[in-house]
Amino acid sequence: MKPCLIFDLDGTLINSLPGIAASLNRALTNHDLSAHSDAAIRSFIGDGVHTLIRRAAPSAEPSLFEALLASFKKDYALTWNAGTLVYSGIPALLATLQEDGFKLAVLSNKPHDFTVEMVSAIFPGVTFAMVLGQRDGVPHKPDPAGAIQITTTLGTTPENCTVIGDSTMDLETAANAGMKSIGVSWGYHYRPRLLAAGASCIIDQPSDLPAALD
Repeated sequence: MKPCLIFDLDGTLINSLPGIAASLNRALTNHDLSAHSDAAIRSFIGDGVHTLIRRAAPSAEPSLFEALLASFKKDYALTWNAGTLVYSGIPALLATLQEDGFKLAVLSNKPHDFTVEMVSAIFPGVTFAMVLGQRDGVPHKPDPAGAIQITTTLGTTPENCTVIGDSTMDLETAANAGMKSIGVSWGYHYRPRLLAAGASCIIDQPSDLPAALD
């Protein structure tokens, strides 16, 4: 049986940094706070929207935090497609994997409804067996709950799943779920950070994935 491949979204399949940075900085400046560089915001991404806002405005009191969160969500929902790019080679990779009979899934720390909307809009020709984002009452990555739900729903086992992602959180999720993992170096966490987190396999371009799976 071919393994189920569980992909992270931001930094793995898509480069969403430009859109996230633009919306975040608009939210900050609209509340008289300083904007951040793209390099700084890159380091904020990956742990969900609440952590993104907390890292961008660590001193914000609860009322300001909620206002920033609402402002960012509203702006990003309207403008994300202007600042979201598919990494070169990803469409061809997904098409090849689909043709070869792999089950494909997405597990993201973006809000669930938004994750489903983005994946559907960006990859209309790809049949993902399951797409999960962050949901109320379900802990986000690196907690293994989402990854385990994918295995249960798809009728497979953790041992037959591989998590593919750009962050240490993805590696930790795989380890916590008893799954294999493959790190990608083109996303938001650089190779040294992935190696320090214990990555046993890191690929540098999408076309390297089939060989890594072998």
